[in-house]
Amino acid sequence: MNKEKRHIAILGSTGSIGTQALDVIRANPHIFVAEVLTAQSNAGLLIQQALEFNPNAVVIGDETKYAQVKEALANTDTKVFAGAAALEQVVEFESIDCVLTALVGFAGLKPTIAAINAGKPIALANKETLVVAGQLITQLAQEKGVNILPVDSEHSAIFQCLVGEFHNPIEKIILTASGGPFRGKDASFLATVTKEQALKHPNWDMGAKITIDSATLMNKGLEVIEAKWLFHLKPEQIDVVVHPQSIIHSMVQFTDGSIKAQMGLPDMKLPIQFALAYPHRIKSDFPRFNFANYPSLTFEQPDLKTFKCLNLAFDALDKGGNMACILNAANEVAVAAFLQDKIGFLQIPELLANCMAKGTFVEKPTLTDYLETDAETRTFAAQLI
Repeated sequence: MNKEKRHIAILGSTGSIGTQALDVIRANPHIFVAEVLTAQSNAGLLIQQALEFNPNAVVIGDETKYAQVKEALANTDTKVFAGAAALEQVVEFESIDCVLTALVGFAGLKPTIAAINAGKPIALANKETLVVAGQLITQLAQEKGVNILPVDSEHSAIFQCLVGEFHNPIEKIILTASGGPFRGKDASFLATVTKEQALKHPNWDMGAKITIDSATLMNKGLEVIEAKWLFHLKPEQIDVVVHPQSIIHSMVQFTDGSIKAQMGLPDMKLPIQFALAYPHRIKSDFPRFNFANYPSLTFEQPDLKTFKCLNLAFDALDKGGNMACILNAANEVAVAAFLQDKIGFLQIPELLANCMAKGTFVEKPTLTDYLETDAETRTFAAQLI
């Protein structure tokens, strides 16, 4: 890589992706600088990170914690800001070379738009941004000449398979899914599962929201919608296959029938590092995959009758407009309710279907429409709960 260090803003530095991104920066101080770090409410960890990495600025979303962060960093050069508006402003800093959006959910939308408007390349770990407003985001990125590099392991895999193939037409992509902790279980079993069971993912260590999404297969549904926008695909060009070992992270089939796959052990640091260093691959000490440890890799069709969320995502994709925004808002509310023991596991898809059936459909939404749809859906979903 060139000798200039790459200055990274990490939106959501205290979450699962954010902390792993800092692991990558910590291991490569000659390549990366943590320029901006942000957290919603985890002031303690944000302070700890700021003291170690000495960023130019930090943002704490929860304004009640501003004084705590400000005081803790008083003897450093780090600027301290608070609130949602500050999140949109810091991404415009001239010193930033890349913005890693690792916020969870709808909260990632406006800061990502601000970063694109400022001409910053995006390393996108916040799939909801493209789920909610894919057309708006991809159009804006094109207008501003901004690259969006995927950080999700599946989309990173597809992107890696496409490097050097950008002029060759894709027949379809195949997203792999682990199947989550309840693969092979039937509806009667799922009717009684607890959040503790749902939070035990067999292969990945992730935040609570994404782990529940993985258990319902909604995570794969959101990835299907994200893939459509990232790779300019039609819904019928996107397949999902369950691959319990999580070694093949996804595949691309070209029009000549050839399939390329990207493989590796399940470790999010690899796709994070690939996005931050692109177009270079930098040396890592991550554990290596050994075929002898995995004598068989298996594949099966997802059970769409039992796990209805994946079908709902395809429905939202077919409908277009703001339907995926309705789906996402309803899902964020449903998952939060399940984690608070307010609804059962099988009530999550019921709630989503209800919101999609009764939400206000907008065929050609603007940013204002997306914001209104999100608010309206959350209110309706909360009433249903």
